[in-house]
Amino acid sequence: MRRAPWTLLLAGATLCAAAHAQQDDGPSAPAESVVAAAAVPDAAEAAEAAPAPPDARADDIAAQEEKLYLDALRALSEGRPDEATGKLERLLEKNSLHAGAWLDLAISHCSLGNESEAERMFEQIETRFDPPPAIRELIAHYRKSGCKGAQVARRAMSFKLGRGYDSNVNQGSSNRFVTVGSGNQLSQVELGPDSLPKGDHFNLLSGDFNQPLGSRGMLLIAQLRALRHSQVDSQDSTSGLLALEKPWNAGAWTGRATAAFGLVRLGGDLYQRQGQLLLRAVPPVALGEATSWALTAGYSGAEYPTRRYYDSHTLDLGSTVAWSAKRATVVLAAGALADQGRASRPGGDRSAWYGSVNLFGALNDKAIGELGISRQSWRSERAYSPGLIDTTRRQNTTQLRASLQVPVGTHSALQLELRRTWNRENIPLFQYDSRAVQFSWRTDNW
Repeated sequence: MRRAPWTLLLAGATLCAAAHAQQDDGPSAPAESVVAAAAVPDAAEAAEAAPAPPDARADDIAAQEEKLYLDALRALSEGRPDEATGKLERLLEKNSLHAGAWLDLAISHCSLGNESEAERMFEQIETRFDPPPAIRELIAHYRKSGCKGAQVARRAMSFKLGRGYDSNVNQGSSNRFVTVGSGNQLSQVELGPDSLPKGDHFNLLSGDFNQPLGSRGMLLIAQLRALRHSQVDSQDSTSGLLALEKPWNAGAWTGRATAAFGLVRLGGDLYQRQGQLLLRAVPPVALGEATSWALTAGYSGAEYPTRRYYDSHTLDLGSTVAWSAKRATVVLAAGALADQGRASRPGGDRSAWYGSVNLFGALNDKAIGELGISRQSWRSERAYSPGLIDTTRRQNTTQLRASLQVPVGTHSALQLELRRTWNRENIPLFQYDSRAVQFSWRTDNW
């Protein structure tokens, strides 16, 4: 088996040092970009320096080793030294002469605080591989650090305070008169004031808290949101969410898995309990540095304590594609929903498709603009309420959103947001429009 050249080893070691510096100094370039920049040129050099393998099987083994090594470097760069340790140990079981794996495994042990094991491996590297001066200097650097363990990524908090106006806070019907009944027994009904649009000012307060757990990239997420109206207090709401998010990889696939639980109170009463599982996967497809693609799958269950006939279970399958230029990013998303409810739910089970386009761009040296449009179309399986509303519901909701954000100081920003919603239905009772404007102050990176 071939021995990894010290050029590739230096690339890996440099990457590890960069990862530790990133933990100390704050965000930098994405780990994938760093891996590509550091490892790819050296991999090419390794291919030129190594002798040709005697058969195809040897070539496959070498490719597997290089992939396992690069996966370990990525884990190190993303602050997961324990995961990197496992990958490097498996690599050394396959190829005990892989000098890069020896050094990076020693650095992983040092990052985890295993000083004695790190020192044992440093000594083995010096005696077995006769490393060049640059590698000896790197080893001396880690010895001097005392192997006190990697610093855990800092928690992050953000808060948002806003004031705004919505022309239809209760999603009141656009039609004052609606027709109900069945067959020849039809009658026209005038809706009461509570079913018609109500405009009102509102205040919004929200907070987000993210706490890294361990060194494997797991994240604890907590979110709180409170909305209060000046007059229509029946639409006042408070919501909270707790979630755990964890990165994963399977072969060349990577992604994140999330489990969440949330509560919503509306008008002072518990309105909804919801649990959700979400899986995000990034396929191993090379689309260029400017393009990224991800697949998503989600399953959620919702309970409505005061309206149990609305309880439901929803499956969500979707995909997102993002394209980035120097001063702008475009994000496209699309997916399908299958919503299964109780037998007593009006309209029965539902299915839907959705899509959105969002554009983010730097307008000058500071201001950031956003423009987005989304569309969602629901289709019920049967008549909404036989004998009263015999129509099978078809709901099409379109929302246009625009915002402008201007940084103020180091950790704060002011934001102006405009929203326009059109909800078009074949049942006039549920059709509505709304216009909203919101001005907010946000502070983050605490």
